[in-house]
Amino acid sequence: MSIKVYQYPKCSTCRRATKWLDERGVQYTSIDIVERPPSKSALARIHKDSGLPIAKLFNTSGKSYREGDYKAKLATMSRDEALAALAADGKLIKRPLVAGEGWALVGFSEDAWTSRLG
Repeated sequence: MSIKVYQYPKCSTCRRATKWLDERGVQYTSIDIVERPPSKSALARIHKDSGLPIAKLFNTSGKSYREGDYKAKLATMSRDEALAALAADGKLIKRPLVAGEGWALVGFSEDAWTSRLG
């Protein structure tokens, strides 16, 4: 299984998530979501594979979300505009973001991760 974990090293949830993966021997490629945010096309695939509404890909507790007034903007943004905004600012993306072949996980939930990754 080839998976990518987009995470932010200073994020305690991301550290907890990668520790969870390490403890279970799950192989993954770690990518700093701030330094190298996923491309718009990668985000489009992740959005589709996650099965979640586009709004769930946004880090609603982050500074970028608040300062960009995305709470108000999201209601009128197209999917394409939302993906472009996410690709332009890694701190705007809910993390950790995990992408596998045909599936994706957004945020860290032990139950969801256990269900998908064992």
